[in-house]
Order: sequence, then C-alpha cells, then structure tokens
Amino acid sequence: MTQTLSRIRDRGFADFNQTPPEIDQARSHWLMRGQNFWLEWVDFGVEAGTFEVCSTDEAMVFVPAGTLQLEAAGDATSIQVPPHSVAILAAGRYRVSGGASTRCAVFTSQREDLAGRRVINAASYEPLDDRILPTGRPYRRKASAARIQVLEIGRIMASKDKPRLKMLQTETLSVNIVEYDGPRNRAELSPHSHASFEQGSLAIQGEFVHHLRTPWGGDADQWRDDEHLRAPSPSLLIVPVELIHTTEGTGAGHHFLVDLFSPPRTDFIAKGWVFNAADYEAADDKEPA
Repeated sequence: MTQTLSRIRDRGFADFNQTPPEIDQARSHWLMRGQNFWLEWVDFGVEAGTFEVCSTDEAMVFVPAGTLQLEAAGDATSIQVPPHSVAILAAGRYRVSGGASTRCAVFTSQREDLAGRRVINAASYEPLDDRILPTGRPYRRKASAARIQVLEIGRIMASKDKPRLKMLQTETLSVNIVEYDGPRNRAELSPHSHASFEQGSLAIQGEFVHHLRTPWGGDADQWRDDEHLRAPSPSLLIVPVELIHTTEGTGAGHHFLVDLFSPPRTDFIAKGWVFNAADYEAADDKEPA
C-alpha cells in the first residue's frame, strides 16, 4: 500500500540548555508532552525549593543528581530519593523538595495541575494523531504497596535477552533505561519505527545524535532528507508514529538515556523483559479507568 506522507508528523525536540524555561523561585522548569504523556524537567538551580505534582495515574520521578524529598498529600512522612534513582508514585498529589543543584524528571500519563503552564511543543497536538492508541488503564498493581516506591537504578536488572536496556513499567507508563560509557558501537545501531505509539527519548547525561528517517511515499515532492539531530543533555526528543529512528551516544564519558512510552510496552512485558512486571497484571476491561 502506498504510504501517505501527510500522515507523517514532525518530530518534537528541545535542548533544555537552549530553550527558555519557566522560572519558579530559583527553579527552572521545562514541560513537554507526547499525545499520551507529559515530561517535566526540573533544575533546582542555586537554592533549595519545593513544587507539587498531581497525577490521576501512577507517575515516575527520575533523580539523576541531588536528593529529593517526596511527601504524599495527607501524609507527613517524607521519603528520600537518592541520586541515580527513580521513584514510582501512586496516583495523587505530592510535594517534591530538593536542594541546590538537584535535577529531576517527572513522567506521567495524566497531570491535574498544568492549567496555564507553557508546554514547549503544544502546537504539535493540534489536532491529535488518530493512529496513536489511547493509554486507558491497561495494567493495575497487584497488591497494595507503599504510595512511594524508590528504586536505585544501579540495582535494576536488565533481562538476559536485552542486556542493554533496563525496563520498568507502571499502570500506564513504561521506560527503557540505557547507560554506557564511551561512544555507542556504530555497527550495532537499531533503526526502527512504531505504527501506533510515540516514543520520548530523554537525554540525561552525555552527548547523543538521533538519526531520523521519514519513509518515502509515492509523492517525491514530499520526501524529506534524513536528519542527524545532535542532542546534548538534558534534552527531549518526541518520535512520532512511523518515523524511523535510532540514537547514538557520541564521544567519551558516561551516557544516560531514558526512552518513554504510554501505554506500556506490552510486547516487552510479554517477553519477560520488564524488571517490575510481576508487580502488575492486565486490568479487567470492565474495571473503571
């Protein structure tokens, strides 16, 4: 079947070193979205501070540098999240506190507290893309657990089948965590595309190049050149449906990248690749979302 290029959307990208942030006290905030997810990068700057997050679904909070304190609404207990960790938060409202030089990324499928906020790539979702499957509530946590679960990234195990990737999920999200030292082997890149979901690629540490290719359709006037997009850290790429993509870490030093998805990657979960998949089960379609 001939592909219609008008269905190919532009990629989204922001280098947070070059994109003006929202400023709240001494903190800098950058907010971007996919059709089914939101990513907020926060740099506390030179002062300690506090902000709030309210999500109707479980959320993930990555802490690459510094230490966060998390408090759930109605609970005075403070949970510490050390550097190089990720916290999984039950649905609800939270106070997020950090010291000077702390950085974090808040990943959610729904946010209840974004009215009036600046979304860097908001225009990309007018209109929405009807090829992207809605998130819904595909999974539910099996048993009652702490509202805040903290996982040190160094203790998360990759599967034997996918040793490069550490994978986690929530009820509505999943992530692939990629870390390595030095440049990626250019003979082992992995160009691919997705037919019914977007991918976010959050560069947290290191220098990267996102290699992007738009498939050719029958109308040559709509063909596009390949793009080799330089992506320093921190930055976020949003990969639309059908765009062929792969990411290459370049140069010396440590590379830390997180790929973001909503709904969760059911293919990876079914293959047993997701570290915490045993905490979840497929939701009954009759259950309210």
